[in-house]
Amino acid sequence: MAKGLLIDMDGVVYGGDTLIPGADEFIGRLLKQDVPFMFMTNNSQRTRLEAVRKLKKLGIVVDTKHIYTSAMATGKFLASQIPNGSAYVLGEGGLLTSLHENGITLVETDPDFVVLGEGRNFTLEMVQRAVDMILAGAKFITTNRDPSPKKSGWANLGIAATTAMIEEASGIKAFVIGKPGPVMMRSARKALGLETADTTVIGDTMDTDIQGGVQMGYKTILTLSGITRKEDLIKFAFKPDMVVTSVSEIKLPLPWWE
Repeated sequence: MAKGLLIDMDGVVYGGDTLIPGADEFIGRLLKQDVPFMFMTNNSQRTRLEAVRKLKKLGIVVDTKHIYTSAMATGKFLASQIPNGSAYVLGEGGLLTSLHENGITLVETDPDFVVLGEGRNFTLEMVQRAVDMILAGAKFITTNRDPSPKKSGWANLGIAATTAMIEEASGIKAFVIGKPGPVMMRSARKALGLETADTTVIGDTMDTDIQGGVQMGYKTILTLSGITRKEDLIKFAFKPDMVVTSVSEIKLPLPWWE
């Protein structure tokens, strides 16, 4: 029975545009040992090919089959709810591509769904139009609810902030697809062809990657190379199965694979 990994990207294999030391060697070992894995990212802007190109610049050479995004999970979910449905989209790149690939028509009026993803190319006028569509009955979907890093000079409000604005204006709560939500956590596992008991999540955030893995019954590995510090663990009612400074410390096979 195959055993494999769902791996977060930012904070695990790179930080911004900088490779986390040893991450390239770890991925190299996975490829050499033919361990099934996918990079699982909440970012809905990038296409799979764009994600592959970014990794290649950092010295990690993988195929598009190794990438799974919240945009992909969103497209699959919408197609399962209303096959050949329609959507008004506030988003870019990878999200538009995924919806098209799943048979969802992009429209400007009377959509089945209003879909929110990351982006900077939509205006307040477009947001108001989205609110009116939701009030008229369109289902409100957001690809993820990642917060803004709240850093000076950050060029994006953050999707959590935009989601909250539309929720307040419409009085309707968004249905969230991405991590830690079960839709994406389950969809990524199925795309990798794994059973629940054979899936391990590697991530740097307790309230997305690790929480999502725990809720789904996956094994979890927390890396301290991103935003979580060891002293933060006491704040949570759940814990990862393993804590490492970085993925370079992970030895294969994992203890629960033996």
